[in-house]
Amino acid sequence: MLSDKKAVAVLPATDLKRAKDFYTEKLGLKILNEPPGMLAVGAGEDTMFTVYERPEGTKADHTVLDFSVGDIEKEVADLKARGVIFEEYDMPEMGIKTENGIAIIGDWKSAWFKDSEGNIIGLDQM
Repeated sequence: MLSDKKAVAVLPATDLKRAKDFYTEKLGLKILNEPPGMLAVGAGEDTMFTVYERPEGTKADHTVLDFSVGDIEKEVADLKARGVIFEEYDMPEMGIKTENGIAIIGDWKSAWFKDSEGNIIGLDQM
């Protein structure tokens, strides 16, 4: 069954070179493989995700990729220094209100930004 298999997110990009530059230069991630029309992007703890080229880009209006972090304030500051722009949300129906890009939801802290292609990426500290 799938309970012992690795799961991998797959994100669309209208401009694969722009996406590659964003993930490597802004987020500091490594490209593991570049088959035609795709990128395999490596992250920590032996995880990865793929980005594939498609003409119409993303249609998702929700978080499509999430990174677990130990110190969200430091990560947000580091990414802002690299030019990443964090989203500001005010969604009282969900108990989410960001301040300086970070929402505190009980014991959980979250922050969101969009990649170069409009995909919503999250950071979470639990």
